[in-house]
Amino acid sequence: MCGIIGYIGDRAACEVIVKGLKRLEYRGYDSAGIVTEDGGKLHIKKGAGKIDELTGKLGLLEMPGKRGIGHTRWATHGVPNDINAHPHSDCTGKIALVHNGIIENFAELREELLKRGHTFRSDTDTEVIAHLIEEELKSEPDFEKAMRKALLRLKGSFALGIIYTGEPDKLYFVRNESPLVLGIGEGENFAASDVPAFLEYTNRVVFLDDREYAIITKDSWVVKNLDTGEVVEKPVKEIGWTLEMAEKAGFPHFMLKEIYEQPRAIRDAIHGNADAIRTVAEEIARHDKIFIVAMGTSYHAGLVGRYLFQRLAKKVPIVEDASEFRYEFEDLIDEKALVIAITQSGETADTLAAMKLAKKRGAKVLAIVNVVGSMATRIADLTLYTHAGPEIGVAATKTYTTQLTVLTMLAIELARVLGTASEEYLNELEEGLKAVPDLVEAVLQHDEGLKELAEGLRDRKDFFYIGRGISVPTALEGALKLKEISYIHAEGLSAGELKHGPLALLEDGVPVVAIAPSGKTFDKMIGNIEESRARGAFIITLGDSEELRRVSDAFIEMPPVDELLSPIVYVVPLQLIAYHLAVLRGNDPDKPRNLAKSVTVE
Repeated sequence: MCGIIGYIGDRAACEVIVKGLKRLEYRGYDSAGIVTEDGGKLHIKKGAGKIDELTGKLGLLEMPGKRGIGHTRWATHGVPNDINAHPHSDCTGKIALVHNGIIENFAELREELLKRGHTFRSDTDTEVIAHLIEEELKSEPDFEKAMRKALLRLKGSFALGIIYTGEPDKLYFVRNESPLVLGIGEGENFAASDVPAFLEYTNRVVFLDDREYAIITKDSWVVKNLDTGEVVEKPVKEIGWTLEMAEKAGFPHFMLKEIYEQPRAIRDAIHGNADAIRTVAEEIARHDKIFIVAMGTSYHAGLVGRYLFQRLAKKVPIVEDASEFRYEFEDLIDEKALVIAITQSGETADTLAAMKLAKKRGAKVLAIVNVVGSMATRIADLTLYTHAGPEIGVAATKTYTTQLTVLTMLAIELARVLGTASEEYLNELEEGLKAVPDLVEAVLQHDEGLKELAEGLRDRKDFFYIGRGISVPTALEGALKLKEISYIHAEGLSAGELKHGPLALLEDGVPVVAIAPSGKTFDKMIGNIEESRARGAFIITLGDSEELRRVSDAFIEMPPVDELLSPIVYVVPLQLIAYHLAVLRGNDPDKPRNLAKSVTVE
């Protein structure tokens, strides 16, 4: 997913932009570039590769000017190379822009512009936009009007940063289905795909909504509606993140830092939602049809939520990939439905599309989200924040456990509203949840032992993660973490599913990771572990029962915890094992290949 950073003020724009691009690296990219303006001339430097490499190779820190825009590109149209890197300019060299998203009608626009004599240098859909604005300027000399007229012809998703030599004191930024946020400073202003890009300079932000554009100068900013050109009043919000929260703080990788931040994050999620949870639970109680939509790790959190809701509140939500939700359930969504959307960034394209469909069909929408002011929070009727703080590593860790924390709080309160569980047990669960941060702290103390375990597994080619009941999503999440950052094939599945096919894949030495907390499925898990062991698998178990030692090649002893709270605690060692295997295999766990932090195009 591409990253955008723009600056206008009294500082050297190139320095601010390079720092911002480095803080956007976690989004994933294959090329990068910068445009600055000085003396009425645009200076563009770009290329395939990483920021550190390009900074020296291209002299990015030597670019003149006090306004500019930078970009990290994740290729969608055109291979990743120097030519296709952003920024892109028009034929005159007076307009340059960067783009995150996909222009669906670029081919027909390109053909039209070629017939009108425009020359294209790249294979990207983005370059079409620069030439389209250039073409409109021929008949409309007012740049803002020409820009609007051009952009209204675009179909698809786009976040844009635009610079024009004819307006030396302005930058333009446009949002449609791809995130953009303004940073409001003193005598300087910023725009970026994500807050950490400019957090060193300001924590005062303005979030753009779809089909809005911003014009910023060093001393002013204004937001307008793309369709009408009318001014839109927008609130300035203060983000409670510090720059230190977005830095590594001595850890070798962001992912490890964020794993270790989980006790604090879980406490913040509990305290941050104490007042809001009752209101949301009362709203859910009024609905018979409940859907949970999410993608990736957030989807696994949704699966845990389903178990919690059905066990405690006797409500059985339908959990679906947001990407499939619109096609599978559109006819079932009406004013009687409630849709719970879970998204770390609040900008996941599939999840936003599912939310918009739900709203269109009259359903209530609840967002469980980490980023304050993100698009999901503006679509939703109700919002619960996870309060995890910025998560820079691509692989979700603390945002997952805080999602689980919020869902647990919600299920407990929903059961209380509906009277479906005893008050005594619900109080016990609440007290147990408050103790979870301490249990996670205890698990983190065994990190060295988990690293030693990983060292013995670094050359294995296949892993299986198994669980039962509420531990099945933990198995899925453990397998996903391993796949994401170590690039080892892994499957997560219900332990009962083993003998229905996957058991055929087990052979000597294949690791089977069994998530086996004490509870209603424990005895069945022992049987499944024995089945795997009999096929020569290398058995790794997580649990609090001494009986597991007998059937294990490696036993990860877990602190006793209620089975319904176990997903929050039991995922932590799986995160650490995946992290250590990635590092041992020479991978960068913060920037896994082919992946981006948030998927903002479908």
